[in-house]
Amino acid sequence: MTSFSVLRHKNFTFFVIARFLATVAVQIQSVAVGWQIYQQTNNPLDLGLIGLAQFLPFALLILIAGHFADQWNRRWIVLTCFFIELLCGLLLLLFAREGLTSVIPVFAVMALYGVARAFMMPAAQAILVNLVPSESLAGAVALNSSLYHIAVIAAPPLGGTLYLFGTETVYSVVTVLLSMSVLLMLPIQVNFVANKREPMSLHRVLEGLQFVRSRPIILGALSLDLLAVLFGGATALLPAYANDVLHVDSVGLGLLRGAPALGATITGIVLSFFPITRRVGAWMFTGVLIFGGATVLFGISEQFYVSLVALFFIGMGDMVSVYIRHILVQLETPDAIRGRVSAVNSVFIGASNELGEFESGMTAAFLGVVPAVIVGGCLTIGVTLVCMFTFPVLRKMDRFPEACVIPKPSRSVRV
Repeated sequence: MTSFSVLRHKNFTFFVIARFLATVAVQIQSVAVGWQIYQQTNNPLDLGLIGLAQFLPFALLILIAGHFADQWNRRWIVLTCFFIELLCGLLLLLFAREGLTSVIPVFAVMALYGVARAFMMPAAQAILVNLVPSESLAGAVALNSSLYHIAVIAAPPLGGTLYLFGTETVYSVVTVLLSMSVLLMLPIQVNFVANKREPMSLHRVLEGLQFVRSRPIILGALSLDLLAVLFGGATALLPAYANDVLHVDSVGLGLLRGAPALGATITGIVLSFFPITRRVGAWMFTGVLIFGGATVLFGISEQFYVSLVALFFIGMGDMVSVYIRHILVQLETPDAIRGRVSAVNSVFIGASNELGEFESGMTAAFLGVVPAVIVGGCLTIGVTLVCMFTFPVLRKMDRFPEACVIPKPSRSVRV
């Protein structure tokens, strides 16, 4: 069955289009918010605070959100999250029209977006199995991942171009796209049988974390990903790099933001045809080392096209790590706790992304933008080498468990 044949399932088609439009909107919004704040304050610390504002509510709510994804209708959760994202877009549009001089209201909106993202991630990851029959699931995953990355690649340059026409134009487009996402989710019906509804308890909320702790290889992979990317958050400083180092406008910023996704997507396509089946642990560590080395190259580059290439390789290295981690997480996770395990996985992703952005902003405020990126890349390489000895079972892992079939790679990347 081809990926496109899965579009005959109406519920999946509506969902995948809604998610595509929402992803485009969020990527456009991300470019605009970063550029707008840096143009207003010229302080790299504020770029880090954007990530912190999103991470704090995300970290507080994500495990609870995983519980909800296993207990409640996932379609309603996704729909509600799209609506909250729409509210965020409307608030940013209102701020643009009012001409606010303070960035604090924008940080508040980003915190609200963090709430929506916390509940969206586990529900959206787990809902595909409720939208298509099992024999169509592989095609659904492949098409959903492909459309996601088309959005991640194309939307940032589009956002940078729209910014040339003013912030009101950008946020108006964002609200239109998110409105369409909400409308597309309304007619969807899901084949979802919830687990026996049980009252929320600390034990149930933490059950996904306990499951991960019981799998040393999974724990090692997630820890490596968290620690390495925590220090290598160069993308958070892209507005400062574009303006102060590379001397490009918002369109150039959009191209810079899209480069890692392009590298990740091409790597994901290669992995689809030539999946990793041997020396799994070595490949994972190699991917993270490439990520760290490319971050250092980006830090020392003063040429726009060299920086694009470095970001491209950042995406490539990250994709190898994401690919292996995704397989390890999915292989042994029962559907009954899939939402909670996805939530734990999301905690590690969110911590490495948004908390890494805050770390980069803090470091840049004290050391400067260029030293912060170079030091971060060096720390990523150092942490990877330490993890190679801390998690020998992961380093020595040759094959994935033979009893499990390797799924299509989930081509997700940090942007």
